Amino acid sequence: MATVGRNIAAPLLFLNLIMYFIVLGFASWCLNRFINGQTHHPSFGGNGATMFFLTFALLASVLGIVSKFAGGNHIRAWRNDSLAAAGATSLIAWAVTLIAFGLACKQINIGGHRGWRLRILEAFVIILTFTQLLYLLLIHAGLFNSRYGPGYRDTDYGMGGTTADPMHKPTVAQPRV
Repeated sequence: MATVGRNIAAPLLFLNLIMYFIVLGFASWCLNRFINGQTHHPSFGGNGATMFFLTFALLASVLGIVSKFAGGNHIRAWRNDSLAAAGATSLIAWAVTLIAFGLACKQINIGGHRGWRLRILEAFVIILTFTQLLYLLLIHAGLFNSRYGPGYRDTDYGMGGTTADPMHKPTVAQPRV
């Protein structure tokens, strides 16, 4: 039976994956316009923070997409050993998304003309910051309560192999009377 954290984390993982792909598309388009010097395009604009914001939005989206692959493997297996990879990559993706979030806030604070594509990109990065944090908390919920997280409790798992025949387990010697 699936656990509560797993049931909530799976749709959130898919939503974040789609949103990271959208951020990747918009940030790539905006960065291409910025490099070509077409900042006077009606749907672009920008200010002094734009280049930094676009760079970190691209980096956050690529890291977020890669972390969702590890997260998908963890949700499929839902074990403690897959949690390490999913948790580490999700934490790094959230940290870089948090930097992009700060730069989006700075870009909004500076103001000036920002086209609709930049405003959508800012909104998606701000939303992703919070949904990625929620996803990160959900996959780590099992550390505090086994009901919500990886619940594999087999004591023989990870103990290494033995050279004995698995069909014939050794018996305990009977004490002499």
